[in-house]
Amino acid sequence: QVQLVESGGGLVQAGGSLRLSCASSGSIFSIGWYRQAPGKQRELVATITSGGTINYADSVKGRFTISRDNAKNTIYLQMNSLNPEDTAVYYCAARSVYESSYSYWGQGTQVTVSS
Repeated sequence: QVQLVESGGGLVQAGGSLRLSCASSGSIFSIGWYRQAPGKQRELVATITSGGTINYADSVKGRFTISRDNAKNTIYLQMNSLNPEDTAVYYCAARSVYESSYSYWGQGTQVTVSS
């Protein structure tokens, strides 16, 4: 059974930085971050596979960096140059190699960027 626990959200001013963490357990092929802003659909932010393949949404390329610490079973999302449009609940998500969609989700962590 896969379990995901996020941490690291908060309030930051525009131009600032935050780092999110997601501790995981279980067999995972791909893991990453999605976000959902008020009144909007959930969208992909960044993902990383067990082989190290990384995918970013165009809106965060060059500003966000996803990384993993295999020894700690933890992934990170370093978010720099934040702007108010990044305000959302950020969710850690994961899937096994047998799944085509992300079926495991964390509880979410709020990121608020003030202008």
